Amino acid sequence: PRFPYMIAALAIGSIVAAILNNRYGQGVTNISSVGALPASLPPLSAPDLSLDTIRQLAPVAIAATLLALTEAVSIARALAARSGQRLDGNQEFLGQGLSNIVGSFFSSYVATGSFNRSGVNYDAGARTPLAAAFAGVSLMGIVIVVAPYAYLLPNAAMAGILFMVAWGLIDFHHIKHILRASRSETGILATTFFSTLFLELELAIMLGVMLSLIVYLSRTSRPQVLPRVPNPADPKRAFTTDSSLETCPQFKIIRIDGSLFFGAIDYVEQRLQAIAPEKHLLVVAKGINFVDLEGAELLAKESERRRKAGGRLYLYEVKDKVCSMLHRTSLIKSIGDENIFNSKTRALDFIVNGHLDHDICRNCQYRVFNECKKLAADSADT
Repeated sequence: PRFPYMIAALAIGSIVAAILNNRYGQGVTNISSVGALPASLPPLSAPDLSLDTIRQLAPVAIAATLLALTEAVSIARALAARSGQRLDGNQEFLGQGLSNIVGSFFSSYVATGSFNRSGVNYDAGARTPLAAAFAGVSLMGIVIVVAPYAYLLPNAAMAGILFMVAWGLIDFHHIKHILRASRSETGILATTFFSTLFLELELAIMLGVMLSLIVYLSRTSRPQVLPRVPNPADPKRAFTTDSSLETCPQFKIIRIDGSLFFGAIDYVEQRLQAIAPEKHLLVVAKGINFVDLEGAELLAKESERRRKAGGRLYLYEVKDKVCSMLHRTSLIKSIGDENIFNSKTRALDFIVNGHLDHDICRNCQYRVFNECKKLAADSADT
């Protein structure tokens, strides 16, 4: 078993404080203590579930819940990084909710995690959630027996233990990685760090989370929209982003890497109009993981716009989740099932041979696609 060095440190600190106070007096030493705690358990209670009470407490309860869950997840991630364990956020949220439901029958405050308590628990050897359960049961007995003697415990001794625990929770290794890898994440780190010095801990955590969300939304709202052309040096004519290669004057290929949601619609629409003015457009949708209603409407709108110009919108390598969204919203009618492909060869054959202006193709000098060469050969034979 591990030596209970924290309890020993508190005991030694209490003895030293008592000796100094007895010799010089508390008025001279100014050593403050935790103070005596009530030696009783909280009374049983029944939560008031009336509509008026719910209406009054709902805003405060939601705010407290957000703070509690954010703090608990932050603590859990810090300890998971030290222990190498996998964190299940959903299980953490479920546990927090159940603990508050049960606590409402025992006159409890909002239950959440604590950096100091969790850190002390981990340093003492705890490795499973049962440690918190045993700590809670043990605390009920300790409060009744030890609470009157808490006046002997100096705040300085408690502060020393908490500082030591907090120092052990700092992940210097990942901080170095953040400072080297990303300016935005370095800004979040610095803002959160200094906020903890000048603001309340809960507010500092919420500020850090909000900044993280802002950075995340900023990144996801600008997905990559890059043109693609067949690589003539590749036997399979794989698509590449080489801007030095020639492109078809009638037909453009682009790839979108990122989700099409309401926050990214304006940016994607601007990029499509800027880099793909051609009538026909093939979108490589392999990198589109998610499409919301606004994103589906964007694809339908783009399809209608190109139809009016005499062209079409085609989709290649569309994920099942994206296809399902298009069918559920009936916006697939604007795009057309016949314009969605899983095969590059079939897509290019369908577009080049079936929908491009062959008069332009015969006089084209670029011959971007293999199908273009076939058209030129057929024209020469005739």
